[in-house]
Amino acid sequence: MPNRLAHETSPYLLQHADNPVDWWPWSAEAFDEARKRNVPVLLSVGYSSCHWCHVMAHESFEDETTAAYLNEHFVSVKVDREERPDVDAVYMEAVQAATGQGGWPMTVFLTPDAEPFYFGTYFPPSPRHGMPGFRQVLEGVHSAWTERRDEVAEVAEKIVRDLAGRELSYGNASVPGEEELAGALLGLTREYDAQHGGFGGAPKFPSSMVIEFLLRHHARTGSEGALQMAADTGERMARGGIYDQLGGGFARYSVDREWVVPHFEKMLYDNALLCRVYAHLWRSTGSELARRVALETADFMVRELRTNEGGFASALDADSDDGNGKHVEGAYYVWTPEQLREVLGEDAELAAHYFGVTQEGTFEEGASVLQLPQHEGVFDAEKIASIQQRLLAARAERPAPGRDDKIVAAWNGLAVAALAETGAYFERPDLVEAAIGAADLLVRLHMDDRARLSRTSKDGQVGANAGVLEDYADVAEGFLALAGVTGEGVWLEFAGFLLDHVIVQFTDSESGALYDTAADAERLIRRPQDPTDNATPSGWSAAAGALLSYAAQTGAEPHRTAAERALGVVKALGPRAPRFIGWGLAVAEALLDGPREIAVVGPMDDPATRELHRAALLGTAPGAVVAVGAADSDELPLLVDRPLVGGEPSAYVCRNFTCDTPTSDVQRLREAVGGGNVA
Repeated sequence: MPNRLAHETSPYLLQHADNPVDWWPWSAEAFDEARKRNVPVLLSVGYSSCHWCHVMAHESFEDETTAAYLNEHFVSVKVDREERPDVDAVYMEAVQAATGQGGWPMTVFLTPDAEPFYFGTYFPPSPRHGMPGFRQVLEGVHSAWTERRDEVAEVAEKIVRDLAGRELSYGNASVPGEEELAGALLGLTREYDAQHGGFGGAPKFPSSMVIEFLLRHHARTGSEGALQMAADTGERMARGGIYDQLGGGFARYSVDREWVVPHFEKMLYDNALLCRVYAHLWRSTGSELARRVALETADFMVRELRTNEGGFASALDADSDDGNGKHVEGAYYVWTPEQLREVLGEDAELAAHYFGVTQEGTFEEGASVLQLPQHEGVFDAEKIASIQQRLLAARAERPAPGRDDKIVAAWNGLAVAALAETGAYFERPDLVEAAIGAADLLVRLHMDDRARLSRTSKDGQVGANAGVLEDYADVAEGFLALAGVTGEGVWLEFAGFLLDHVIVQFTDSESGALYDTAADAERLIRRPQDPTDNATPSGWSAAAGALLSYAAQTGAEPHRTAAERALGVVKALGPRAPRFIGWGLAVAEALLDGPREIAVVGPMDDPATRELHRAALLGTAPGAVVAVGAADSDELPLLVDRPLVGGEPSAYVCRNFTCDTPTSDVQRLREAVGGGNVA
């Protein structure tokens, strides 16, 4: 018989709806039940494409004996971290503080007042590799709860007290300047892997936000070292197994430092961020590889992640059926020489050479992850394209990985920005239309009549969870990019509504520091607040970026001030931990550059207007904002009082309250906005 999760919209929770565990969703009623029964709460946090979450579910939560013990002695609460990032953040902070590490599945035991007292991540069903078995853990926690309650209460109180002492007030610091950004670059140089690209060792994550900072730093200062790190990292990732050489798109991370073997899940947020940064890498260098990867990644998102409602699904699983009824990680993506021969016949040897498929394999059981090693000589482009098409068609016959169809507002905002810009750069109006479709869905379904955001939806049904700071910031970022590409003022208006909420609901009015949850959101044991960029820009740095762009588009002083106050955290963390504040550093580069405000005036159907608009969008000046429209338009504030010059479409470039002479010359505009590498 299904448990209470059967009524949820989260695909992850629905995966557990038929468990024998009597799961509750996160709710006041669950804690009331624990209070009534005088038992602790087991909090289990994961997400649908998490490999070890599936393993623990199969080993323990589907086991009748384990479930019976849980049901008798605990109230069990299941949380999708992607739906409730606030709950995840608060308890993950406690797990990391207590154990020095974290991850998913996250397993936390709480009092009925939601105070944590014992922590872990994955627990095997029986003791293994020095880890206690899950049943042992349950029995130990039950024993402590029934026999040493005072001790449990003391531990819980101390943890909550320690968490409360971690509140940040970096907002009071002044804005980062040349010194901090140079220090951040030096720090990144020390952590750079010159042999393989990227930063740090294994596991190695795609560093899209750091690459964005490096590109902007090069554009502003001319630093060749910054550009080299960005370009080399981009090339190594694109040639590695972390990139899907057949279907486009990136896996979550590489388990090795050489980018060979990925953790195969594909997340919307990674692909949105990487699509955009590869488009920017092409804009800065003209690299044909960067152009191809940006477009293939955009096409992957539209082809494999777009939902019937026009939004973008959260993820594709790492695991899939290997064809023998066994769920195996990477089964959909890897190839043996024999499998190549079955599909390609006499072309198999060429394919194995081209994609680095070896007899011994680069993955498990003799299989290889396709890569694109550097080769001497020239390949027949038509032959390689034919091989790719045949392999892609054969792969499509394999059982596909599961898809998490949940729409997350923040990640869709990132996708809107990526698709809008990629579509504009490469003259692909279908990609811009896909961005507009997702933006429409966010307005129609996720935004209420007070412009408050809901975090998730699925199948056209909006979820019950309130948007957090990253939702407001990333959706605003997407709308701002769409306004610059389309010239439609409505997207700027919607961004303004969301950013007003950021200022009122998420910002500490005294210090300017930002919180991850709104002032009127559900109260947890602590109000989460994390300025560091991890897999996505933190809500804090994303808000700083969107506030700064909106201020540049509108002249809104409160938004500029809020952005500057928020950037105090970059002054503090940039030189110390540059890998973990890449987006904040990129926003700081925009602030130091102005950012530049570019208004293109002229009839939208005039080729001269379109050429000036394209030159403006292709400028590399950090964080530059673009408005385009007719000379007498009041669609966007930057167009007001900007006439045609000599009756010709014209461009106005301003920064720091000073404007250049307007020009109708495309080359002069390119020079003014840092263009010239591409046209």
